[in-house]
Amino acid sequence: MALSPMMVFLILYVAVSALIGDFYRIPISVALLVASMWAILIYRGIPLKERIETFSKAAANSDIIYMIWIFVLAGAFASVAKSIGAVDATVTFTLNILPPQYIVPTLFVAACLISFSIGTSVGTVVALTPLAAQLAATEGGNVPFFVGVVLGGAFFGDNLSFISDTTIAATRSQGCSMQDKFKVNLWIALPAAIVTLACYLLLVPEVPVSDVPESGDPWLMLPYLVVIATAVMGVNVTLVLTAGIFTAVGLGLFYGVGLLDMAGFAGAGIDGMGDLIIITLLASGMLGVIKACGGIDYILRVMTARISGLRGAQATLAVLVGIVNLCTANNTVAIITVGGLAKDISRRFGVDPRKSASILDSASCVVQCLIPYGAQTLLATSLAGISPAAPFPYLYYPWAVALTLVISIVFLFPRRYSRRKD
Repeated sequence: MALSPMMVFLILYVAVSALIGDFYRIPISVALLVASMWAILIYRGIPLKERIETFSKAAANSDIIYMIWIFVLAGAFASVAKSIGAVDATVTFTLNILPPQYIVPTLFVAACLISFSIGTSVGTVVALTPLAAQLAATEGGNVPFFVGVVLGGAFFGDNLSFISDTTIAATRSQGCSMQDKFKVNLWIALPAAIVTLACYLLLVPEVPVSDVPESGDPWLMLPYLVVIATAVMGVNVTLVLTAGIFTAVGLGLFYGVGLLDMAGFAGAGIDGMGDLIIITLLASGMLGVIKACGGIDYILRVMTARISGLRGAQATLAVLVGIVNLCTANNTVAIITVGGLAKDISRRFGVDPRKSASILDSASCVVQCLIPYGAQTLLATSLAGISPAAPFPYLYYPWAVALTLVISIVFLFPRRYSRRKD
């Protein structure tokens, strides 16, 4: 019974969405709201006020509030940087410095670099999909294949970026730094990217490029360079994003963008994080009530009853976040949902928090890229005018990541990041 709120959420969101054939018709926030109300209803034996307090204390956990602060800053930075032309400048500069005659490898590397810089796969899809579809149509290429190339590269950067919401959720929930998680994740994502790029170079014929945008002002990339440089240096993420915001505002003023206009852009970016913030609060509160009712302890007993050692624990983390991602079609929500449980499993079986954060991020990104009802795939296929299922056969990168993730679990690789050292 303690786990029934989770079942209510899955039935309301997944089952109903499957019946009507639209996984975005029922907002996740509404499904979580109903499930949260059910959680409070079944939490018997104490007054209603205390049940609500239990929910609120879980939602207002210091880690959750800190995560929300980062979401707010990330939304403001992304919006201000885009408003001054930083995204367009990054796209055009990246495409121009790479060999234009190799359009497929160029698109993949461009998507990797851009998504790593801006920290969002959705933003990368919006920036590159129209160009990819146009190039494919102009040169007689396979549009779904080109869209699959962009999707793979977009998730490479999203998985590794310091300002990605999945990175933020994974590191905060597991209690490790973004810099350390990046080092572990690189051993999983980079080999997969290299294998994917090799496939594009060796197996895909060259397609001449006839329409690459002229290079923009490279100075407009400075906000992203500041964010990357300070993040790599290990600066606190709130300071990283704050530095990026001030850099973007300074450039905007230099290029004649009004301060009030940029304030409006920042506000729009913060507003755009509203759904994610509400989902985070509702999911955290609901899981807090489930935990108070004994549901988390029950899951731990069931999930860990058959776990055998370090490899089993790591495999459980990957499967757990993957299943939740399949149900929610949102990798950030999946990480937030299982984050606390994953941390408990990691502590019990001695998994290094840096490895557990990497597993959560990598496994969720694999599933998110492969499902045809994910936001990124729906957006990309809509922009390209193709079916959401069309790019699936050409999604080389997520399968490569799945393979490297399995290898990293089976062989406990990298060794020094796999086992907790107390």
